[in-house]
Amino acid sequence: MLTTHPFDDDKLREECGIFGVWGAEKAAAMVALGLHALQHRGQEAAGITSFDGREFHTLRAMGHVAGNFDKDDAIRKLPGEIACGHVRYSTTGETALRNVQPLFADLATGGFAIAHNGNISNAMKLRRDLVRNGSIFQSTSDTETIIHLVATSTYRTLLDKFIDALRQVEGAYSLICMTNEGMMACRDPLGIRPLVMGRLGKSVIFASETVALDVVGAEFERQVDPGEIVIVTEGEVRSIRPFGSIHPRPCIFEHVYFSRPDSIVDSKSVYTVRKAIGAQLALESPVEADLVVPVPDSGVPAALGFAQASGIPFELGIIRSHYVGRTFIQPGDQVRHLGVKLKHNANRELIGGKRVVLIDDSIVRGTTSLKIVQMMRDAGAAEVHMRIASPPTRHSCFYGVDTPERAKLLAAQYDVAGMTDFISADSLAFISIGGLYKALGEAQRADVRPQYCDACFTGDYPTRLTDQDDLGPVDQFSLLAERVI
Repeated sequence: MLTTHPFDDDKLREECGIFGVWGAEKAAAMVALGLHALQHRGQEAAGITSFDGREFHTLRAMGHVAGNFDKDDAIRKLPGEIACGHVRYSTTGETALRNVQPLFADLATGGFAIAHNGNISNAMKLRRDLVRNGSIFQSTSDTETIIHLVATSTYRTLLDKFIDALRQVEGAYSLICMTNEGMMACRDPLGIRPLVMGRLGKSVIFASETVALDVVGAEFERQVDPGEIVIVTEGEVRSIRPFGSIHPRPCIFEHVYFSRPDSIVDSKSVYTVRKAIGAQLALESPVEADLVVPVPDSGVPAALGFAQASGIPFELGIIRSHYVGRTFIQPGDQVRHLGVKLKHNANRELIGGKRVVLIDDSIVRGTTSLKIVQMMRDAGAAEVHMRIASPPTRHSCFYGVDTPERAKLLAAQYDVAGMTDFISADSLAFISIGGLYKALGEAQRADVRPQYCDACFTGDYPTRLTDQDDLGPVDQFSLLAERVI
């Protein structure tokens, strides 16, 4: 048995998803529902920690939320009116139960549980320093570094220890933490990773995306601001901003791919933005064709926008099976190469003899795009053109996204002509970085600081990359790559 991601092996891996509830009867059951809605953000493992006023209870498991947390006996092991949970796709640390979050520790100030979406870009350096000073790590996760920084801080109160710890970390984080007194939720000063706040009656809820609030019937109140810590205790919700004013840089790829289309991110409908990206792509890279075909499921909104702007009919030329698991038998190369057809298949009656425009959200390694183009040709397409709803992915992400090393990114190896030849398409085009910002309603200019973290496209990393610098240059090009608008 081999675990694989047929057809999705050429995608950037979603980071993680977090969900927390304060002040709800059977809080863990509500967290499980919220994690279901965030399952797309991490599918390797899931965990929930609850607090019943006396003790913390944790249940962690490999695999999906369904099957692990949808049974009564699982929820009965997690009593209390406060709980937080996490779905994981590993970006740092091995795939093992000891790395599944929330992580928990008994500190001098009491119990402390933490769920983290993001990546600490100086975690290795901090870990080395902590180990030299006597810290004993139980996992290989960068998240545990935060626990040790809190535990070893010389400040008196837990809140001050927590702030002291966060001042020492670099990179991206959205955190939900539970203590004996209540719950804390925060985002890094740049707001790279998302986090929102909602309410259901007297309950306060935090989630990576608004769709998770919808699932539990909560009302979206607002996003947690970059650099903000929201503290929820008995009868009180307060906010502090201990990191000063910093120009935020939320992840632009949340709008392109990571977030569910029915979520609201940065006060913008993800679905509406993706349609606008498709429309802008049609204006920038028109093509004569008979059909606009989305690569399901993430390419659908952009394909609708492209079709409406171009006047070319939209059709479901690729049909996806939603009943294929992540693990299946692969006895040899021949069957392995056929794995893509377990999940997607060409709609031959539509495709035969037609000029097809395929719309996808991104190209990473290029291997899947090659298979899709070949699938269209095997179905009888007269021409296959590909349009991508993001700029070329030329740089690795160090903020909580599992990106291949740069040498494996197709756009880092070839120009667009070379990429077109690699995937065997009749033509290939990407939306420009300026066009992407325009679709987001932003007027991006080279002389203005970018409103988003777009480092995977531009190489303009918004923070120091201490661990990468210790290993040597991130890649052969400057981190501050020329921004082509």
